[in-house]
Amino acid sequence: MNLHAVKAIYLFEMHRWWRTLMQSLASPVISTSLYFVVFGSAIGSRMVEIDGVSYGAFIIPGLLMLALLTESISNAAFGIFFPKYNGTIYELLSAPVSVAEILLGYVGAAASKSIVLGLLILATARLFVDYSIAHPLWMIAFLLLTAITFSLFGFIIGVWADDFQKLQIVPMLIVTPLAFLGGSFYSISMLPPIWQTITLFNPVVYLISGFRWSFYGIADVNVAVSLGMTALFLLVCLLVVNWMLRSGYRIKN
Repeated sequence: MNLHAVKAIYLFEMHRWWRTLMQSLASPVISTSLYFVVFGSAIGSRMVEIDGVSYGAFIIPGLLMLALLTESISNAAFGIFFPKYNGTIYELLSAPVSVAEILLGYVGAAASKSIVLGLLILATARLFVDYSIAHPLWMIAFLLLTAITFSLFGFIIGVWADDFQKLQIVPMLIVTPLAFLGGSFYSISMLPPIWQTITLFNPVVYLISGFRWSFYGIADVNVAVSLGMTALFLLVCLLVVNWMLRSGYRIKN
């Protein structure tokens, strides 16, 4: 394992993030804070509890997951896209660096940024809503697993995209709607039976359900199923990224 190469890629990506800290960190925190003000304080105070949890506290895992998915994908996608765009990817490909080392550098940096953002949003939520974390270790586990999985997914998008517009297509038109429809602001048990069944085909449901369970011990889906689905998506992403890097898909050509 070439740890010097991993460290170089990781630090370069973290330094790039630091140069755009206002856009990368402050903007999503402010946006999420507005959700807490509107849905947590203004609307939440007028809504009944859901499974014994106040509405403002109930939406915290969903909002945190929404920000985590978006930022993980964005950080990883832009991280690999820019070397492709400016041609420096060929320096990386010609260096004695393996696929695993490239992934550890880029995906590790993207996941680190997302985790920092998630923890900051969690701290910010305390200013607006009182909440508790029933299973803190599982909360951290879900946070890490989600950040790594969707950083890998973002890496795939960054390799696939050949212009800046394509970098935004999947997060804006697919991931964000799935997050909103995956129980971020409600429990899927509140839906009619047929829509509950349809919603279970949304992979984000399992992420939000498992994450909410780690906070309050309540879930729309069994926590073991949530973990299994997340691990399956992680495995699929790893296999796709490995194929892309080894075959040179949209990189070497």
